[in-house]
Amino acid sequence: MVTDASPPEFGFDAKTFLASLTRQPGVYRMLDEEGVVLYVGKAKNLRNRVSSYFRRNVPSPRIRSMVAQIRDVQVTVTTTEAEALLLENNLIKQHRPRYNVLLRDDKSYPYIFLSQHTYPRLTFHRGARKKPGRYFGPYPSTLAVRDTLNLLQKLFLIRPCKDSFFENRSRPCLQYQIKRCTAPCVGLIDPLAYERDVKHAVDFLEGRSDQVMRNLVAEMEAASARLEFERAAQVRDQIARLRQISERQYVSGEGGDVDIVAAALEGGQVCVQVFSIRGGLNLGNRALFPSLPEETSAEALMTAFLGQYYLSREVPPQIILSHAPEESALLEEMLTMQRGHRVSLAWSVRGERARWLEMAQRNAQMSLATRLAGKAGMRERLEALREALELDEVPTRMECFDISHSHGEATVASCVVFNPEGPLKSDYRRFNIRDITPGDDYAAMYQALHRRYTRLKEGEARLPDILFIDGGKGQVRQALEVLEDLQVAEVMVVGVAKGEDRRPGLETLILSDERGPSILPPSSKALHLIQQIRDEAHRFAITGHRQQRAKARNTSPLEQIPGMGPKRRQQLLKHFGGLKAVSSARVEELAKVPGISRKLAQQIFDSLHDD
Repeated sequence: MVTDASPPEFGFDAKTFLASLTRQPGVYRMLDEEGVVLYVGKAKNLRNRVSSYFRRNVPSPRIRSMVAQIRDVQVTVTTTEAEALLLENNLIKQHRPRYNVLLRDDKSYPYIFLSQHTYPRLTFHRGARKKPGRYFGPYPSTLAVRDTLNLLQKLFLIRPCKDSFFENRSRPCLQYQIKRCTAPCVGLIDPLAYERDVKHAVDFLEGRSDQVMRNLVAEMEAASARLEFERAAQVRDQIARLRQISERQYVSGEGGDVDIVAAALEGGQVCVQVFSIRGGLNLGNRALFPSLPEETSAEALMTAFLGQYYLSREVPPQIILSHAPEESALLEEMLTMQRGHRVSLAWSVRGERARWLEMAQRNAQMSLATRLAGKAGMRERLEALREALELDEVPTRMECFDISHSHGEATVASCVVFNPEGPLKSDYRRFNIRDITPGDDYAAMYQALHRRYTRLKEGEARLPDILFIDGGKGQVRQALEVLEDLQVAEVMVVGVAKGEDRRPGLETLILSDERGPSILPPSSKALHLIQQIRDEAHRFAITGHRQQRAKARNTSPLEQIPGMGPKRRQQLLKHFGGLKAVSSARVEELAKVPGISRKLAQQIFDSLHDD
């Protein structure tokens, strides 16, 4: 209520201001004593919304801090709440207030441009689309465009040069010599043949790469039958490049124009991944890292992000989201106004769209993890670890051990090392465990630790400040016994025991001193660092285990799959060109091979990814 507003400690006379404030929808801007905009917000009822900031018992410290700096509030009345939302995002982009969610990586989309000439030019384009020709995109990043153009040049040899350069050539340029162009500038290819190359490129950019690939496979087999093995090898390489692009841009199923927006929040930081699907083809993705005020929920982030992101971008008819935004109906109305046609938002999706969303979420989590691993983030997490473990100094060297095997087969122990710069991979070590009872993790841990720290006496290894063990009390006990046997002192041992259902964030720390088990909150930066070290040890151990297991088996992994006879194995390897390509193929790609059903394709995929 207005009567509760403006207690004496506020530097702004809110009571007088609110008494005359309209109840219509609009946008409000909060300014400090220097006229700098602190916050921009929109409201369905301006008086009710603005008065909520000036009540006595505002629970949020962030809001209390902001209100203490307010010296003026400016409002703009709008006709509808959707207009207010649009204006709000324009003002946020203009003023970049410190208390709003801010999208900092804000640039226009790039395109691939195909000119209208007898010999068309295929090139990068950003900006107004005024030139006559075809525009493919928009792509979410410059890197996606340049990678695609680079590979398309190798595949279809479409000229990239400017018209002024093209029209004044008397002999082929370097692009022809390195097999990136067919030299149409000097007539080394006729218009019809060049047009076929252009059509292949357009077919690929419009999502018909399967047809292009089938044609190339037929050409390769025909060349091989004619004993033209050099030509067959060239086409084989062309197919491999085409598969490389297809895998990078792959989205199967329904076509249409869709954006997938997924957010990952952790430790006060956020990454938003945007995937753009146009005509059923994935045009690539972009990772953005908005500035996030404290106590911002994923739902509020999504609303703020979408409003700002699409201010200067093409809005697709459908946007799939990882989190339901606040005021979704209002947001849809605003985006529909932007586009001029209906826009729908979806977050509970199934089937193919659920797979797209899972892909975007996985990329968002990976990008955020990479950012957290940066040097600045590493220093913050090391300091948090020092406080959490009550150390006198920030640790400068940490080692972590893990054990990997398959039912006791090919047991491998890993040791990974971290310093203030992050992973120190030159000091990583693996230990092939022998002469123990298969599956005895305690004995495997004891052997690995004993071999590792015996080398201390030979000067090969440096003593860590903290020794992490992936395991519980039993594994920690093995580590303490080894250190005692070798008379290695002043090393803190920390066991990282998995939480309920192995869910990240619920780990229990088994400390080697008198404090007993400890559980850090999921938002703890110290826990994030411990998880990163533990996961790296797990990855390194599994990699070594797989290598050892592969050496012990002389038979092809495909022979272990029920229903995979010699003919089907041959067909599969011929289609992909080798076992490595089969292993990296998706279920949908495997099912396209003649004789491979969807069920068998799933069995093949599961067998090759059983770890």
